[in-house]
Parts: sequence; C-alpha cells; structure tokens
Amino acid sequence: MNSAVAVSKARTDLALGDAFSFDALVAAVEQRRGRSIRIVELEELGHEANLCALLVELEAEDLIFHAPTESQLHRQQFVLHELAHLILGHIDGEELRVPDFLLPDIPPATRRRLLRRQNLSDPNEVAAESLADCLAAAIRLSTTHDSRFVEIFG
Repeated sequence: MNSAVAVSKARTDLALGDAFSFDALVAAVEQRRGRSIRIVELEELGHEANLCALLVELEAEDLIFHAPTESQLHRQQFVLHELAHLILGHIDGEELRVPDFLLPDIPPATRRRLLRRQNLSDPNEVAAESLADCLAAAIRLSTTHDSRFVEIFG
C-alpha cells in the first residue's frame, strides 16, 4: 500500500474525528493495541544516544521514551512519531539491538524489540512522520484559545 494511502487510512481508522486531545489519542491507541502506553522522559537519549525518542514493546505495555526538551511542541512531536509507528503497525516483529547503556535494567530479549530509527528517508519513517504531523494538526484543532495562549506565552 502506498505510504500516503496508509497514513490516510490509519488516520481514518482511529475514528477520533477531525479534532481530539493528546490524551484521547493515547487512549485510542491503547484500546486498539489492548495494552497501556507509558511515556517517559529519558535523559540519556539526547546526550548519549543522540535520539529524540524510542519505542519499546514489553509483554504488558508499550513504552515511549523521549529525550528532554524545553519545548512542549517538540516533546509532543517526538511522542506522536512513536505513536504513529504503533498505529501503522511498524513495531510488530521487529528484532533490533539496543545499546545496554540506554536500558540497563531491561533484559536483552526485551531490548531487541526496541525500535531505533535513524534513517529518516526510510518509507516507514516518512509515513510515521507524516501521520504524526496529521495527528499534531488534529490536536491543535482541539485546543482552546486559552490553552494556546498559555502554550505559546507561558
């Protein structure tokens, strides 16, 4: 299936309408996957690994680790990109190696399921970023004027 068609279908299949909150999106993905999603800031991503975010599929939950950033919008985009991979089914069956220093307390067998994406021209990366952009636009539509003011001006 063409990447643009896959992104459009994935967006429609979420059945969230034209505008929704970030929390509603996470809840929809959790329901679709039948497991919880935990989002955690991980200092080592930005400094030691030079990554924005990582996705880990554990037995009972999905973990999204993101690098620290002062920008709420950057943080949201990091997480939306990883959620997009989940929505598009890019995690299933992945067997990748993860450096021990990132997740030293997670067993090696679990770490192998981590998605570490660095090739930005890869079709899966392009599709995930495109879907993340669509999701971000829908989230922006759902915000009120007051929350936008606070988000922009603090």
